[in-house]
Amino acid sequence: MSISHATFNHALRIPLAAEVHSRPSLRLNGPETLTHLAVYAREEGDADAHQLACQNLLLAGLCRHFGVAPPHPEARYFFHDFGNFRLQWESHTEFSTYTFAEQRAEPVAAEQAFEQVPLRHVPDEWLLSLEGKVMAATHVTLQQVSASLTEMRHVFAGNLLVGCDSQNFAKVWTDFAIAPDGFGRVVIQDLGMQYQQAGRLVQRVLEIETYRMMALLGLPQAQLAAPVLNGIEADLARLSAGMTDAGDAHAVSDASDAPDDERELLHKITVLAARMEKLALENSYRFAASKAYYRLVQARIEELREARIPGVPTIREFMDRRLAPAMNTCESTVRRQEALAERIGRTNDLLRTRVGIVQERQNRRILESLNARAAQQLRLQQAVEGLSVVAISYYSIGLIAYAGKAMKAAGVPINPDMVTGAAMPVMLAVVWLGLRRMHHHVSR
Repeated sequence: MSISHATFNHALRIPLAAEVHSRPSLRLNGPETLTHLAVYAREEGDADAHQLACQNLLLAGLCRHFGVAPPHPEARYFFHDFGNFRLQWESHTEFSTYTFAEQRAEPVAAEQAFEQVPLRHVPDEWLLSLEGKVMAATHVTLQQVSASLTEMRHVFAGNLLVGCDSQNFAKVWTDFAIAPDGFGRVVIQDLGMQYQQAGRLVQRVLEIETYRMMALLGLPQAQLAAPVLNGIEADLARLSAGMTDAGDAHAVSDASDAPDDERELLHKITVLAARMEKLALENSYRFAASKAYYRLVQARIEELREARIPGVPTIREFMDRRLAPAMNTCESTVRRQEALAERIGRTNDLLRTRVGIVQERQNRRILESLNARAAQQLRLQQAVEGLSVVAISYYSIGLIAYAGKAMKAAGVPINPDMVTGAAMPVMLAVVWLGLRRMHHHVSR
């Protein structure tokens, strides 16, 4: 029985399996010269789909110049041999990388390796379209020619040289500086690397440089956030002092029934909380991204398995001294934002509790006032209770008098005046007892 692959596979099986192999390293056989560009085309508030579309437009423009069909608009990886050079393009969440590779016919000295780079084959019009978008730009030379430490210092114009021995198969040299041509420089000496080892090593070195620059994007925001956080802390301190002064004034003047000061403080603390939340939202993505990029840098350095070259700091040592403090600044800013937000929240809760207590006191005094008024009404009612007895008795006796006159007219031998006079005390007693009993019943 045959089963169709379309029905046998999960809808995501093939795309997920392809994702594992979607970013292979270049196959390099020295001597090689490479130019690596990291293009950051993401604008503030842009969606990932818009960033990918912009990156695909740049790649499509380059392909059309050489008469090559561009990749699918949703592609995230592209490789093509253009003859004079090879291009590997990768699209990431925030940026895309262009790696141009050119194999040399003969090895050259390290000093001359950066005079002829593969980027010279790229049209100037396309390079101008990258204006303001290049985050990392690096030239790499891969060669079997050995060079001394003195020669390497001369290649990097006397800058602080950083290097390491990677697993005894290669030596990596760089200064992590931008040369006068606007590009960084990396020299990799092949000491006998096996199949695809050179491509993986170059990829790790280029990723260290790219992720290092992307991680540093969080530093300017941390520096901009510092004075804003200082202002918020100062405002919070003033509000806390205002709460203390208001509480002392209320304790002395017994003005707790007038919470206007607390309401004004509550409005100010709410505005302060909104400012804090806005700042945290503006910085949260950038700081989280910087943290993730820094982890990638550390992972790639770990994969180099560095061994020290005498007299030269390793890449890990350089990053620990130059990149780690910047990342610590971002991390401390994140912790400071979180701590300040918690303090504002606690102050807000405390102030709301105080306002609630004041409102409860007001409500209690209102209820006490209502009870006093009810008691006054009761006393007033009791004061007029005697008049009520007289009035009810008067009308009741009047009815009895009319009834006696009617009976006398009907021939009954009675004296209406005598009957009225005799009924008067009885009626007064009955009415008084009846009203008293009704009041007792209502009171219960």
